[in-house]
Amino acid sequence: MIHDSIAGAVGNTPVVRLERLFRDQPLDVMAKLEYLNPLGSMKDRAARHVIESWLADGTVRPGSRLVESSSGNFGIALAALAPLYGLRLTCVLDPNTSATNLAILDNLGADIDMVWEQDTCGGYLETRLARVRQIVARDPDVVWVNQYANDLCWQAHYEQTATEVLTQIPGGIDVLMAAVSTTATLQGLARRLRAHWPTLRVVAVDAFGSVIFGGPAAPRRLPGHGSSRVPELAATLEHDDVVLVRDEEAVAGCHALLRSEGILAGASSGAVVSALQRIGPSLPDGSRVLTLFADRGERYMDLVYATGAATADTARPAHLREPVDVH
Repeated sequence: MIHDSIAGAVGNTPVVRLERLFRDQPLDVMAKLEYLNPLGSMKDRAARHVIESWLADGTVRPGSRLVESSSGNFGIALAALAPLYGLRLTCVLDPNTSATNLAILDNLGADIDMVWEQDTCGGYLETRLARVRQIVARDPDVVWVNQYANDLCWQAHYEQTATEVLTQIPGGIDVLMAAVSTTATLQGLARRLRAHWPTLRVVAVDAFGSVIFGGPAAPRRLPGHGSSRVPELAATLEHDDVVLVRDEEAVAGCHALLRSEGILAGASSGAVVSALQRIGPSLPDGSRVLTLFADRGERYMDLVYATGAATADTARPAHLREPVDVH
């Protein structure tokens, strides 16, 4: 199939069995490789769905400006896709934005609005959100995407990602496990798949220090996993279990995945691997488990892959000994 743009290439990602990584456990573990989306992450799906839905219902029109507080995958997806539909994008960032992501956003042509003032919690989240509200207030043609509260984000996975899973795994699965941040991916998949497989067990993988499920806030180093605010979408998330993973465990999971399966994935994928290694022995023999590898590992070279000799039982890498907060 020949697409008119990269927007048409979003989705239809493959599913692979992780037979080597989990060969010692009596489980059938499968991963949907969302990092093979054209911009490198599952956020491509939500970005395209939001843009196309809003153009269809008149929320935006060609020439409109989108604004989002995102220095990661969602911002990158919006920055690449918005111009294809005649839209502009402003990304509100802070000094914790990685040099790699800042360079990608800049080269994609996003307007960068950097905040420098920390909020009362010592981070930048509230400062960034305040800047977004200022931008929207002064220009009636600007629309805030707001991935933490936008139902279109989980609907993208309900309508698209889950449809692919139903086709790719017609025999069904017993466990759905995914890392959470906005909770949109897990929510969309769980709602759709449970309609077909009512006994499906849904496991959310969160980060230590994340407040999504009511835990105390604490410094975290790895972006794209967990949240320092409770997403509005989380109020309707239907899940059975939560597994908390520390930064160093996520790093070890990434290295184990790379060594055993040749998959270079981001930090949240390593967190899922670590979580499944922990709870796998408690699952019934023969359980079919599906997870998603959300993004590529290249954007995590300095954070995750700087210690190439890391192993699953390695002590905490030096670059994680003094974590800083991420939002």
